Amino acid sequence: MGSEGPKAVTIHVTGFKRFLGVSENPTEKIANNLKSYVEKRGLPSGLSLGSCTVLETAGEGAKSQLYQVLESSVAVSGDKNSNGTVVWLHLGVNSGADKFAIERQAVNEAHFRCPDQLGWQPQRIPIVFEDGSILKAKETTCSTESIFKLLQNKGFDVVQSDDAGRFVCNYVYYHSLRFAEQKGHKSLFVHVPLFSKIDEDTQMQFVVSLLEAIAATC
Repeated sequence: MGSEGPKAVTIHVTGFKRFLGVSENPTEKIANNLKSYVEKRGLPSGLSLGSCTVLETAGEGAKSQLYQVLESSVAVSGDKNSNGTVVWLHLGVNSGADKFAIERQAVNEAHFRCPDQLGWQPQRIPIVFEDGSILKAKETTCSTESIFKLLQNKGFDVVQSDDAGRFVCNYVYYHSLRFAEQKGHKSLFVHVPLFSKIDEDTQMQFVVSLLEAIAATC
């Protein structure tokens, strides 16, 4: 039984560019620096970091970019991870928060409080019309409770959340959960605070611990 070894887990990460009211998005810096940070620190056996991508902070206008990124993982994982797990980890900033938040679900509603970076500002419309009502929600298949406890035990200030907002974060998460459902992948969204609330080094440590927690619970 012990000879099977750990199950292969590949985690792809996305962050966002700046947007109205947030001139420096911490998730852009995290996504850009994560590969080099992980190379220095190392990851547990069986866990590998896949692509790290910075998305435009936009909904419909950036959807093609999102799906190009998601589809790329299918091509890459075809042979290499056929017996493993592919996870999409999306990072977004909550400028009003002072804790990390693990988002358990996304809702099929686009209701942007301000225009996105491409000027789109939908009001109470379904993200995917064929899915029906704006009340429909999709939940992650990741074990958020276990991930939460592992991170908490490492001393991080983290909470669980059922509301990822209705802006681009929720928009991307809903599409990703839908895609993961179709492809047999997993998807998780985590909100981080600004670097002025939790410094960059602590956030980098948190994200690596998050990768490890996701792999440990898959």
